[in-house]
Amino acid sequence: MVALQIHHRTTYRYERPVSLGSHRLMLRPRESRDVRLIGSEVNLTPSGILHWAYDVFGNAIATATFGAPSDTLVIDSVARVELSAAAYPVFDIDASAISYPFPYSEDARTDLGALAVQQYSNDGRLLSWAQGFVASNPTDTLSLLQDLNAGVANGIAYIAREDEGTQSPDQTLAIGQGSCRDLATLFVEAARSLGMGARIVSGYLHDPTRTLVGSADAGSTHAWGEVYVPGAGWITFDPTNRRMGGANLIPVAVARDIRQAMPVVGSFMGLQSDFLGMAVEVRVTQA
Repeated sequence: MVALQIHHRTTYRYERPVSLGSHRLMLRPRESRDVRLIGSEVNLTPSGILHWAYDVFGNAIATATFGAPSDTLVIDSVARVELSAAAYPVFDIDASAISYPFPYSEDARTDLGALAVQQYSNDGRLLSWAQGFVASNPTDTLSLLQDLNAGVANGIAYIAREDEGTQSPDQTLAIGQGSCRDLATLFVEAARSLGMGARIVSGYLHDPTRTLVGSADAGSTHAWGEVYVPGAGWITFDPTNRRMGGANLIPVAVARDIRQAMPVVGSFMGLQSDFLGMAVEVRVTQA
């Protein structure tokens, strides 16, 4: 077990004081068997009001509202967690799902719903690519998912991409490069194309050795995927780093699509030219 502190600061700057619209914040880590939340606080400059709620996925959402105009907005989040995920996890997969293809129960298929449906239109290239990792029929389910995860890492070059939005899986396959959110989306959509339920996860990467891909320092924001396998439940895959399991990962939000799990989304009322820029600082350190 390791105790970590996550400091996530987002700063917006404007040419002149502008009226700030509401901002949707997803910054509070999700608790689980592997992640224990010790404390979490969000401070706003200028001062504002936070309203907390949970979305349909069980993610903690804070809606920030502001009064007076300002030429600067700072959203400062500090969270403390204990991370106990195993570096080499073992999964107790149901006998019915050890080999792929496998059937989900009627209840599981109903509850997975849209998480088992591809979210991006495609011309069949993604399915063809994903089927290339199916060694035989039947084949070992966990080995297939590990090969698919490694296939994303081996076939797609990681790049730090600052522009907004996410590439479609077809785009990522075509250009052969992408950010962690692009790689995670490709992996999740590939798993869905093979008939599995999968979801996107947004959170933080803890990298004390500074050797993992996607981390600027000892920690950073990060995106990865999870696949639902009967018996084992949601299995974590980080295609950016060719890893399986939740070691070094602190989840904040799970979602059907990465756009539903952005850390900060908001607006202001003013001219487009009033916006000078945004800066994000993330530090993940041992507490």
